[in-house]
Amino acid sequence: MLEDLDIARRRLRFRSWHRGTKETDLILGSFADAHVGGFDAAQLDRYEALLEEEDPDIYAWLTGGVAAPERVRSDVLELLLKFRYQPRP
Repeated sequence: MLEDLDIARRRLRFRSWHRGTKETDLILGSFADAHVGGFDAAQLDRYEALLEEEDPDIYAWLTGGVAAPERVRSDVLELLLKFRYQPRP
């Protein structure tokens, strides 16, 4: 089971860094590096579902241009929204 979660975490980190839109890659990749390692199986599922969304939509939610729809709201999205404004070293 832990090996399966490890594989899922690596896959999600890769997907986060290779979205296709550089701005979204930077935000999601940094977020994944910082948080995916501590996610449980349910959080990994919610993050994977979020990654299924289109880059322009995710970017709009993260920049505050548009409120995220109810179907994608979760603890993972809330963590991502808080993460976007944290200073990076």
